[in-house]
Amino acid sequence: MTEPFDAHPHDPDAVLPAGAPVRRGGRRIEADSETVQRDLAQLVLTVVELVRQLVERQCLRRVDQGDLSDEQVEEIGVTLMRLEEAMEELCERFGLSMSDLNLDLGPLGTLLPTDPD
Repeated sequence: MTEPFDAHPHDPDAVLPAGAPVRRGGRRIEADSETVQRDLAQLVLTVVELVRQLVERQCLRRVDQGDLSDEQVEEIGVTLMRLEEAMEELCERFGLSMSDLNLDLGPLGTLLPTDPD
């Protein structure tokens, strides 16, 4: 078993031995590469999904304004469907569901709306 590495939280020069658990303030952080990779993917996909939903809302506002041609409306629709499919594929690749991307912000509620407008 690897001994914990006592790192000062503000020491930028602290280098961890590979696979060493870190002890800070009496707590131990276990960081295996698979968990770190999944958590990082979840964070990145959450940000991408947030931006995707914002772009989708903006596109729908433009469509509702009525100043786009039928071809532009069709292209927007196809593009939005492809983006949603790509997000679902990425989630599947990393073993995540779309609900895993909806971070709970405590008293503020969730990051992503549960029912899109």
